[in-house]
Amino acid sequence: MKPNEALSRQLAEVRDQIDAIDARLLALLNQRAACAQRVGAIKAEHGEADVIYRPEREAQVLRRIREMNRGPLSDEGVVRFFREIMSACLSLERPLGVAFLGPLGTFSESAAVKHFGHAARLFPQDSIDRIFRVVEARHADYAVVPTENSTEGAIGRVMDLLMTTPLRICGEVLMRIQQHLLSRETALEKITKVYSHAQSLAQCHEWLSRMLPQAQRISVGSNAQAAQMAAGGEAGAAAIAGDAAAERYGLPRLAENIEDEPNNTTRFLVLGHQDAGVSGRDKTSLIMSAPNRTGSLVDLLMPFTEHGVSMTRLESRPARHTLWEYVFYVDIDGHRQDANVTQALTALEQRAAYLRVLGSYPAALY
Repeated sequence: MKPNEALSRQLAEVRDQIDAIDARLLALLNQRAACAQRVGAIKAEHGEADVIYRPEREAQVLRRIREMNRGPLSDEGVVRFFREIMSACLSLERPLGVAFLGPLGTFSESAAVKHFGHAARLFPQDSIDRIFRVVEARHADYAVVPTENSTEGAIGRVMDLLMTTPLRICGEVLMRIQQHLLSRETALEKITKVYSHAQSLAQCHEWLSRMLPQAQRISVGSNAQAAQMAAGGEAGAAAIAGDAAAERYGLPRLAENIEDEPNNTTRFLVLGHQDAGVSGRDKTSLIMSAPNRTGSLVDLLMPFTEHGVSMTRLESRPARHTLWEYVFYVDIDGHRQDANVTQALTALEQRAAYLRVLGSYPAALY
């Protein structure tokens, strides 16, 4: 047998196996979808037809899939694949509406798709305030909002709105932020203006100072808006944005990964109208304020120590109603239904001048 004939025969055998596996996969996927439809019918029979998305159930499924994975596919790749399967199955009941900071092409859009999959209906909004209002009015089911960046810290407006919104935190998304310089220009020397969101300009401050010291830095409402402007044909214009914006607006990458911190990550919160149940690896977020006396903050933190609750975040913010007083945003490990967390919150309620639990929710998978 000639070498090329042997190669063709071997490839044909493997491709036949792939075709057979694909057929079985398709049958199993449709079988899974039928089961998802049955779940919807059962919920409708018991008056829970509106409860389509259960974050704790999804987190449990994805964690189990990740633990079962033996490769060669990566854990992240497998989780993303199954996220899309669940997204498609959920859409058979009703596609979920997700509001986020637009326009299309932002990191917020990427975070929304990462969490809800491509079958979700996306509703880009022009401001953080508008995102909250749209979901509060039930014109969309969920909000995805940035809450903090590993380089630039907390997003103040989101923290302020969490004080007053009736929405509950039911999930979180961690997005590795890779910033690129996008432009139709062909060389850095031709760049005279750089458009981007203020946070992105700050995240790339050192690179811009070193590589484009003469270029004007112009803050706009979002990275996607910056990409739109750079794509508009203005001479010398560039934008700092991510892969989604580059692809959506057809902008070449003049320089890649220009963020100053290599592990630059933004945390997004998922907000909705329902609480998330216990998933087995959860977080709880709350807001509290201390009485205005010496040692009061230490007193507030003691219940966490006494009941073995790990605190992962403590952020202060000026109280909007009283001059020179502060509220504290706290993240702790565990669900509010966990015994030790319940005990800590009960003790905290007796000591705090103000306490509000924003929600318990599954910790981000990756």
